[in-house]
Amino acid sequence: MDLYIVLGVRRGASAEDIRRAYKRLARRYHPDINPGDGEAAARFRDILSAYETLVDPERRRRYDHGEPTAVPPRAAGFAGFDFSSRVHAERTTTFGDLFGGVFVPSPATGRPARGADIHTALTVPLADVLSSSRHTLTWSRDVVCVGCAGTGAGAGPPVACVACEGSGSVQAVRGHMLFTTTCAKCGGAGRQMASRCPVCDGRGTEPRAEPLTIDVPAGIADGAVIRLSGYGHAGRAGGPPGDLHVAVALAPHPLFRREGNDLHLEVPLAVHEAGLGARIPLRLLDRSTVRLRVPPGTQSGQRFRLRERGVVSARDGRRGDLVIEVRLVLPRLLDERSKELLREFGRINSDNVRRSLSER
Repeated sequence: MDLYIVLGVRRGASAEDIRRAYKRLARRYHPDINPGDGEAAARFRDILSAYETLVDPERRRRYDHGEPTAVPPRAAGFAGFDFSSRVHAERTTTFGDLFGGVFVPSPATGRPARGADIHTALTVPLADVLSSSRHTLTWSRDVVCVGCAGTGAGAGPPVACVACEGSGSVQAVRGHMLFTTTCAKCGGAGRQMASRCPVCDGRGTEPRAEPLTIDVPAGIADGAVIRLSGYGHAGRAGGPPGDLHVAVALAPHPLFRREGNDLHLEVPLAVHEAGLGARIPLRLLDRSTVRLRVPPGTQSGQRFRLRERGVVSARDGRRGDLVIEVRLVLPRLLDERSKELLREFGRINSDNVRRSLSER
């Protein structure tokens, strides 16, 4: 068995190259990563044996010259193997060294941490997106406590943490492996407050409802989110505050509806207006007025487009159109005179309007 091939390094590899190769292979074949895999366990035994021989300068010299290296035999269960122990006076190989890129420690409660983000919603009238507008909302967030300036501590100096005895970390043994983790009691600070702040009960923050004026840009889309940096919950232990995310919802309008940057409007049309043509005054969403010219013989459902009477695009500043769809409204025939006029109209205009159905 060629130990250099086992580690995947060249014969002239430096000690640092050997250490890197060992860490890379240990992440892949260590028994705790592959529980119950006998093949991985056997491979790891060879990797460990090769590493201990080649990382030691004297044993490596003897191996290169074909001399006995006096490698002590190993038990199948890796008895005596401890990631926290030194290997022949070389740099300590710890579990954190091998798996530091795999396991990421969670943030400690006693160290500075960014505050949580806040998500809220704002309903905006459709007419307000035609141009930029300002809206005020009231939201609640946690701010730094004025009683303790965010420390959470009451009167008296801090004392050493009883859980870690002031070191900020605690150790735990699992099998042959020694773990060092941040103390959960003090969050790694090694100290505890002698008493809690009476205002915030030791939290370091207190809730507060605040009004805020938000600038809503013209043409904002329904469901778009405005992010306000630093307006979220206060950070912990002096950490920065989170952000405020405001989801904008467009309130439905009784007449106009939005499709992209175009506005759509349905306009009722009387029979005589559709037949003879008309000029119909319309009040638009921005409260300006226009006159829609309806040509004679206009059909129900026909559409007319007024250029650049829609919503300004938030992307390129172009304005959409106003699309008007006319709907024919029949009169109420409450008197005989109106009925007779319609009968006469039908006799004069006797075209079959359903001819296309009979031709099929």
